[in-house]
Amino acid sequence: MSAYPNDAGSSVESSVDEGVLTLTLDSPSDGNALNIAMTEALSGALEQVNDRRDVHCVLLRSSSRHFCTGGNVKDMQSGSDLMSGSVEEVRDRLLRSLHRITRALSALDVPSVCAVNGAAVGAGCDLALMCDIRLASTKAVFAESFLRLGLVSGIGGSWFLARIVGYAKALELTLTSEFIDAEAARSLGIVSKVVSEDALDIEARSLAKRIAQNPPTALRMAKRLVREAADVPLSTTLDMAASMQAILLCGHEHKEAVGRFLVEQQAAKKRTRI
Repeated sequence: MSAYPNDAGSSVESSVDEGVLTLTLDSPSDGNALNIAMTEALSGALEQVNDRRDVHCVLLRSSSRHFCTGGNVKDMQSGSDLMSGSVEEVRDRLLRSLHRITRALSALDVPSVCAVNGAAVGAGCDLALMCDIRLASTKAVFAESFLRLGLVSGIGGSWFLARIVGYAKALELTLTSEFIDAEAARSLGIVSKVVSEDALDIEARSLAKRIAQNPPTALRMAKRLVREAADVPLSTTLDMAASMQAILLCGHEHKEAVGRFLVEQQAAKKRTRI
């Protein structure tokens, strides 16, 4: 395991192991709130990923009992941090600060896995929704809780939520600010698996490492193809698929993968004869 070359900051720990970049939210005193320091640390680390050929998957997790509790309510009351200044200044700060995370996560060429323990509420819920695959512990809770504070999702979470659970359910979760547990989140497709609190990191790291073992160029293309296919016509998807497949069929990754497959197949046949 190696530390990521550019320090992500004290509020986010980072390391690379077997192709997996692990980013750990590490500000337990405020529930990993998305303040300016956390936002800059996380977005700064994410913005470097696409240029790193030793990173094949990103794992986002927390070091404390909560994943991310959203915005800091005390800062909201005092008008400090992200909430200070005029309407124009706050809007500009949101676009330049919090939205850096949204843009960086949605632009990742490599897959992202999120391990959610404890609260993922408000902007913390949105942060989890921005990742490609989410796992949760039995103690996880999710909420689009903005209306409780007279707010809306300010970092684009509504875009991701509607695409995951559908328009009607996204509207229900938004308008009620309902808290849902891990099993309810799984039934809605928000998380793909629920495990015990002790097993969460093990399961999430195992999944991220399995993903990262794939041929890197094909891995990035596979993610892009699925992502783009959700919003373009079939004809466009077919054009993309043909171009990507042609590149991969003529590349060394495919030839090496075929060679490994044939060797493994031959070895399996020998084992069955014994």
